[in-house]
Order: sequence, then C-alpha cells, then structure tokens
Amino acid sequence: MKIVLAVEDFLDGLLMVFLLVSRLQMINIVVTTILQEALMNREYPHFSSKETVRLEDFIDSCKPQSINTYQHAKSTQQGIVIYDGGSISLDNWQSVKEEMADVFLNGSGIVVIQGFYGNTTVVDDMSNIFESILAAEKGYGEGDHFAQAGAMANGRIWNVFQKSASISPAVFVEYYKNPLLKLVSEAWLGVNYQVTAQVNIVRPGGRAQQSHRDYHLGFQHPEALRDYPVHAQKMSAMLTLQGAIAHSDMPLESGPTKLLPFSQHYPLGYISCREEEFKQYFESNYIQLPLKKGDAVFFNPAVIHAAGQNNTADLHRTANLLQISSAFGKPMETIDLAKISQTVYASLAHDWHDDVLTEIEKDAILTASSDGYSFPSNLDTDPPIDDLAPQTMKQLLRQSLDQRWEKADYQAALFAQIERRKPESKC
Repeated sequence: MKIVLAVEDFLDGLLMVFLLVSRLQMINIVVTTILQEALMNREYPHFSSKETVRLEDFIDSCKPQSINTYQHAKSTQQGIVIYDGGSISLDNWQSVKEEMADVFLNGSGIVVIQGFYGNTTVVDDMSNIFESILAAEKGYGEGDHFAQAGAMANGRIWNVFQKSASISPAVFVEYYKNPLLKLVSEAWLGVNYQVTAQVNIVRPGGRAQQSHRDYHLGFQHPEALRDYPVHAQKMSAMLTLQGAIAHSDMPLESGPTKLLPFSQHYPLGYISCREEEFKQYFESNYIQLPLKKGDAVFFNPAVIHAAGQNNTADLHRTANLLQISSAFGKPMETIDLAKISQTVYASLAHDWHDDVLTEIEKDAILTASSDGYSFPSNLDTDPPIDDLAPQTMKQLLRQSLDQRWEKADYQAALFAQIERRKPESKC
C-alpha cells in the first residue's frame, strides 16, 4: 500500500513539474510576444537609413512571436511549417488557407508543401521545356541578382512562364492548374494574383548567393531605400509571395535555400540585410531543409534568404522560382497575358469541355493565364456596366470557354476589350 501511495505521489509530483514547466514556457512566449510587438510598433524615423538599424533589435525580432499551432501541418522545424500536399482537400481548404496566412504574417514566414506535385511527370515535362529553352538561348544564362557572375554563374532563364506557354500550351496548362498554387497564393495575396517564373540552376560547385530580401525593395540599392518611408517598406512585402518548386531532388549537400525564419518581422530589414554584421548573423543562424522533386517552398519576400552552395559532384540543383504578385502590385517581369491566353486557348478548351478540370483547377489556370483585375482602364471607353468595374480578361476567357466559343471569336472579343482599355490618344 505504501509503495502504491509513493508511486502515486511521485507521479503527482511529475505532473506538477510538467504543468509548471508548461506554464513557464507559455509565460516566456507571451512575454516574448509582448516585447516583439513593442519592437514592431517602435517609432522609427519614417525615412530611416543604415544609421538607424541595430543588430540587437533584429535578433529580438527573429524570435518566435506567434503561439499559434497549425493543426493541419505535418510538422514544424524551427518555425517552418511543413504540409503534406496529399492531405489538403476541399474539407480543410479554408482552414489550411487561414493557417498559411498566419504563418506568412505572424509566424516564421515560411511554408513547405511536400508533394506539391504528387505526380512529378508534369515536373519532368516542364523540365524538358527548360532544357529546350537553355539550348535555344545557347546555354546557361547569367543574371542572378545575388550570386557570382562569370563562367560558373548560376543558370537563369528569365520569363520562363511565358516562354513555356509558347513552347507547349498543354504542359503549361497541366503545370499551372495546380490547386495548391491557388491555395498558397490566395493565402497571402488574395484572388487574381499574377504569376511570373524564372528558372534557377545551381551547378555542381556553384557558390551560394548573398543573403537578401526579395522584390520589391530587395532589388533596390541601399541608398535608394532612404527615399521609401518605413511604413511603405513594410507594406511592400504584402504585395509578393516568393516560391520555389523543386525540379530536382535537393539534398542538403546540394545547397537548398538558406532561410532565416521570422526575419520578415524587422521593420528595417530591407536596409539592414546589406550590412556586414547582419549578413554574418544570417550565416550563423540560417536553416536549410532538403526537398524532393515536386516539393515546394513559399515564403514572405521579407524573409532573409539565399541560395546555398552546391557541394555535389554531379547534381544540377534546379528550381522554378515563382514570384507571385498581388493584383494591386507591379510584377517584376512584363508578361503578355493576352498572348498567353490565346496561346493556351485550344489546350484549355479541350480540357474544359472534356470535364478534365475541377472548378478549383479551372480558376487556378484562368488566374495564371489571364488578367483578373479590371484596372487600370479607360473608363470613358470601357465603363463599368451593371457592375462596379469593367469586365476583366479572366471573366472574358471564362465566358468564352463556358459558351464554347471558337478561338477566333475569343480573339475578336479580346482585341475589342484591349482597344477599349487603351488610353485616350488625343492631346
């Protein structure tokens, strides 16, 4: 009897210790959150410069500030939230979207979707298109913003989004109809986002990039940043979502993207990330996650990151870099969506009428291949009729597909819409 009581007392003691530790951890998280909120709301000069930044503030901002748990996630690693693409369905669609939005805004800023393409055949098909473009452009192009130039430069294909549509409309439709692309894009940007894509190839021995934030203000010289008020710098990160789809396996030795979770929270991060002590902190604290072909990572563009060094002997690490823009922002690359929508029309109509596409896939490919926003327009010649805004290209494309128009009929209606939207030519 005494032994039983002793065991019960011991277990009660363990439970009390566990509860105490849990409460202390919760208190620590709450205190950290309060301190970080104070840091985020701290009054910085509206037009700040590198003299304003403090490494201590940055380090504090990189501590987890969200106590949210993500019930639909497969796992988390140092704040990076990992989802199994195969477990996302219409049943949990909205809940997952809520979680992803919270990760990008309040959490680490980084989401990994394993099995983003459950069937990697279309990934291989798109990779073959990449190879044909590289051959046509006479090898590996240069132009990586943050990596070395010269003979061992990272390979880059600019505007591979439009180029791939021109080469194989059918593969383009199959690739960009992915419902998970719609889900993660809308989680951060809302509907009618705009897709651009660039291929990045890091060859064996290819060196790492310098740490950086991304477009918009990540592509401005430090001297130019002092002309953008801090509130505009913070807002700019909400206009873009960065993504990378693995077109090859990416073991750690191949140098997958180096990421600094929570680093998007520092208000002066666009200014500070070019400073040497901040770059050193990044190099000492980044994390990397291996990816398999068909996986994808998406992150807030203010997360500080860099492509890693490829230390393999023969693996060309290949990623399709997606830069997805809000309907309210300017994409980095010029995309001719009118041309793309005409180019893919026959392939899209075939799938549309043969019931190959789900409703979510239909919206995903329509968003990718046409302009879903009404503005800017010439409201003298393109006035809103029976609505708050003029008809969009996306609405016109859906109408033509639903009503089984011939391609020539769609083109005629599209050209008329484009003409109506042109600015007044008279002075």
